[in-house]
Amino acid sequence: MVTLRHAMGAGESSIERPTGERPIGDPPIEEFPTGELPIQEGPIDERPLPPVSSMPIASQRRRLKSALFVGCCGLAGVAPHLAPAPANLLPAISLALLLGGYSLRTVVLPLLRQAIKSRSGGESPATPPAPLAAQPSVDVVVAARDEQAVISRLVEGLALLRYPNELLTLWVIDDGSSDRTPELLVELQSRHPQLRVLRREPNAGGGKSGALNLALQHLKGRWMLVLDADAELQPDTLERLLPFAEAGPASQAGPWGAVQLRKAVVNPQVNLLTRAQAMEMVLDAVIQQGRLAHGGVSELRGNGQLLLRQAIDAAGGFNEDTVTDDLDLSFRLLLAGQPVGSLWDPPVREEAVLGLRALLRQRQRWAEGGLQRFFDYWPGLISSRLTASQRLDLACFFLLQYSLPVVAIADLFGAAITHTQPTIWPLSFVAFGLSGASILGGCRRRSEGPPLPAMSPLNLMLGILYLGHWFVVIPWTSMRMALRPKQLIWVKTTHLGEELQSADSGAQGLGSSPLGSSSQAAAPQGAANSAGQNQASTNNADFNDNADLNNFELGDGSVEDAAAI
Repeated sequence: MVTLRHAMGAGESSIERPTGERPIGDPPIEEFPTGELPIQEGPIDERPLPPVSSMPIASQRRRLKSALFVGCCGLAGVAPHLAPAPANLLPAISLALLLGGYSLRTVVLPLLRQAIKSRSGGESPATPPAPLAAQPSVDVVVAARDEQAVISRLVEGLALLRYPNELLTLWVIDDGSSDRTPELLVELQSRHPQLRVLRREPNAGGGKSGALNLALQHLKGRWMLVLDADAELQPDTLERLLPFAEAGPASQAGPWGAVQLRKAVVNPQVNLLTRAQAMEMVLDAVIQQGRLAHGGVSELRGNGQLLLRQAIDAAGGFNEDTVTDDLDLSFRLLLAGQPVGSLWDPPVREEAVLGLRALLRQRQRWAEGGLQRFFDYWPGLISSRLTASQRLDLACFFLLQYSLPVVAIADLFGAAITHTQPTIWPLSFVAFGLSGASILGGCRRRSEGPPLPAMSPLNLMLGILYLGHWFVVIPWTSMRMALRPKQLIWVKTTHLGEELQSADSGAQGLGSSPLGSSSQAAAPQGAANSAGQNQASTNNADFNDNADLNNFELGDGSVEDAAAI
C-alpha cells in the first residue's frame, strides 16, 4: 500500500498538555536561559512570527472527526455484505478502477519509461541545475536533547559541508539536555566558530515544533535546512541542493517553498526489518516524485527538509499542536501556495529501527499525525485554493493510505457476521500492486548513498508483505483517536552512537550489501561507513523513529502510557 514516511523527534520526560492549549505560530512561552551553557549567536531577527489568519484549525474536534472517519469506513466495509453477489463487488471494483488508473499514471508508467531508457543504454544521471551566480545564505538547524552519543559526529560532519563559511551557520537547539550534550557543544563551539547554540529549559513545551519556532526568531538565512541528530550528509549536498531549490518548479517562476531530500537507510543489512524499511523509503520517494510530476502533492519528511524562510513565514511557522510537524507544515505550505519539491540525490542518511515492537509504536505516531492533518485542514484541501489535480491526488492518497485499511478490517467483520466472502479484495490488489511496482522500480534506480536492497523475488516479496503492518496500525490508531481523550505526550529516543555501530558491524549478513556509499568520494569522512545512531535502548523505549527530539504521541496521559512509551 502507499506508505507514510516522516521523521520526528522525541523528548525524554513525559509532558501532558491538552490539545489546542497554545495558539499556532506563537513564540515559545519560556525564553531560553543561558544557564551553564554560553550562547553564541549572530544578529537576532526580532520579527514576530505571523499569525495563521487564513488557515483556521479545529484541533479541538479531532476526536469527533476521528469517530466520523471510523464510522464511515466501517459502514463502507460492512454495507456491501448486505447486497447479493456479485453486485456486492461493484463498489470495490469501481474504486479499484479509479485508484488503479491513478497508480498507473503516477508510478507504474514513469517506472516503465525509466526501465526502457535503462535497457537502451543505461539511466543517465539527472542534469543538475546551473550553478548559482550568487549563493544564498543557509541556516542548518538541529534540535537535540540528550544527544551526547552523536552530537560531536553530527557537528563534525556538518563542518565538512562545502559551502562558503560566511553564508553558512550551524544551529543546535539544546532542548533541556541532562547528559553531557551541553558540555560537548561548548567544546564544539571552540573548534567551529560557525556553530550557534540555543538552549531551552526542560519541559519548555511545544516539542520539536517549539524548538524550531525558537530558532526562527534568530535565523537570518534565506534557507533553513532541518536535520535530525543522526543525520549524515555528503559534503557536496548544499552545492547541489541549493541550485535545485532556487530553480523551483518548471511550471512557475521562483524557488521551491521547500525541498525534501530522499531518506536512505544506513543499516539495511542488520536484519529483515531494516532491509524492509530501506525498501519502504525507496517506495515513498518514488511515489512522492510521481505524485509531484503529475500535478499532485509532495510532502516533507522531517529529516533533510530545506525550507525557504519566506515560505515558513507565509505558513505561520511550525504548528505546536500537532504530532507530526513535518506533515503538518507540508499542508500549511500547500495552502499558502508554497510548492514542495523532492530530490532523489544526494540523500540524507538515517537509521532504521531494529525491532517489530519499536516499529509498531513508531508507525502509530506516524498514522496519528497523518490523519490529524487531514482532519485539521480538510476545508482548505477541498477548496479552490488547490488545483483539481492536487485535490484528486490528495483524495486518492487518503483513500489508499488511510481509508483502505480501516475499510478492510470492517470488511472482514462484515464477512464474519454475514457468513459471506470479503468484498474489498480488488482494492487491496491495487494497493499492494502499487507498492510492489514502486519498490521494484525504485531499488533499480541509480542512487547515491547506502546501496539499495537487491531486487530478488524474495526481497520484493518481503517488501510487499512488510507493508501489511499498515492494515493493523491505521485501524488501531483511528479507533484510539476516536475513543481516547487526547493529550500530547512526548519522550526521548536514545541514540547509542558507537555502541550501535559496533553492534551493526557484527551483524550477520542477510543478503544485503554492506554499509557504505556507492560513491565513497562523496561521503563525509568518518560518516560514510557509520551504521547510524538512532536506536531506542531496550530498557527505555518501545520505539525508534529515526529522529531526535520532542516527538508527540497521543494517549490518555496516564502514568502507564508514559512509562510504556
